Amino acid sequence: MENPPTQPPNQPPTQPNGVYALTTRSISISVEPEFLVEHSAPADHRYVWAYHVSIENLGSETVQLKSRYWHITDEHGIVQEVTGDGVVGEQPVLGPGDCFDYSSGTPLTTASGMMHGHYVMETEAGERFMASIPVFSLDSPDALKRFHS
Repeated sequence: MENPPTQPPNQPPTQPNGVYALTTRSISISVEPEFLVEHSAPADHRYVWAYHVSIENLGSETVQLKSRYWHITDEHGIVQEVTGDGVVGEQPVLGPGDCFDYSSGTPLTTASGMMHGHYVMETEAGERFMASIPVFSLDSPDALKRFHS
């Protein structure tokens, strides 16, 4: 089920607007993180981010997103791993040219961190493969160090 992404995971391509993008086996995944000032309380070590994800099927076969895996690291190197079926309660089916967008969020106890992961996709023939989610930076205005600038 291994499929190498088209970009190395340790050097995610970013666009000038802060969008991180990666394509694996014709599945393009773009992520745009956003620090949520109104939900954060730095004095209480609570920092919250939203992330907006776009999944686009650039290929010729229909696929379904079956599950997700997230690897979340705070600025101290503490890791949280999150797994589950689908995303935001859905297991979207993407035909050729289709796109699925969703937003979610994550809290940290530090002012910065980073995330990456993968989606398990399944073709109509039942073949499963991993579509890599690019490494992206979670930086608050209070961050002492930034993972990506």
